[in-house]
Amino acid sequence: MNGTTVTEFFLLGFDHVQSLRPFLFILFLLIYVLTVVGNVSIIILVSISHRLQYPMYLFLRNLSICDVLFTTNIVPKMLQVILHGGDSISFSSCVGQLYMFAGTAIAECLLLTSMSYDRYLAICKPLHYASIMNVRRHLQLVTFSWACATILPAITVSLIYVLDFCGPNVIDHFFCDLAPLLKLSCSDTSTVQFEVFAQTIPIIVFAFIYIVGTYVKIFLAILKIPSTIGRQKAFSTCSSHLTVVGTFYGTMISVYVTPNRRQSIKVNKTLSLLYSVVTPLLNPIIYSLRNQEIRSALKSFLQKNK
Repeated sequence: MNGTTVTEFFLLGFDHVQSLRPFLFILFLLIYVLTVVGNVSIIILVSISHRLQYPMYLFLRNLSICDVLFTTNIVPKMLQVILHGGDSISFSSCVGQLYMFAGTAIAECLLLTSMSYDRYLAICKPLHYASIMNVRRHLQLVTFSWACATILPAITVSLIYVLDFCGPNVIDHFFCDLAPLLKLSCSDTSTVQFEVFAQTIPIIVFAFIYIVGTYVKIFLAILKIPSTIGRQKAFSTCSSHLTVVGTFYGTMISVYVTPNRRQSIKVNKTLSLLYSVVTPLLNPIIYSLRNQEIRSALKSFLQKNK
């Protein structure tokens, strides 16, 4: 860290709603516990249930692993910030949190994209599904997702480590997000910004466009199904994934693709709460409520362990 004098940062958190601190602490603690329990339950259920050993559920297991890492990286520190009305975080911990946040966000984006490809094959190319989406292809997609999640944020972090931070050291957020962190640097951050932009376009925007394209083809294929029951069954296999995609990508694009000048800090924090706290909780709820196979596997598991 050439010439860096700042050794820690101060996270303001939700300083504009100090009177609500006890309520927010209890609320987010409850959400975090439910998120971990829900996602860990899916991980265990998919791992032990023979009826869930299909690519769709194996992707879902990885998505749940990603959600646990994603929310655990942010929420415990956020609870500490809420409890104390703001809290300090060391430079290395801040950069580490940023690395984990970026890595899990990239993994989630790519896993959701892989899941849309899986649904596309299942509905639009059912006769070729088993030969295309085999164990090898599934492992390739999962490995690619986690490899990108590991390597790409490391490039950003290495560029941040050579920046100078001379003060001030106050981050107006509840975690170490990239934009407020770069604002505190007294170095030229254009290289970092360009590198992040170069990552963001293919990872978030192109992936989202691909998902939209696959679902257009899926919906057209569903409309060609002659029976109403057949159409409903085909759509039900996609509705859970589509709901999660809409929530996650919608908030991510709002925060990281739209110009920051158009958003207030309060709006940015609210949107950040949606994808970092709410979406990881919604994933297991949505898939559990809307997926018959998962409900059946859970029921079978509970009956065996009475």
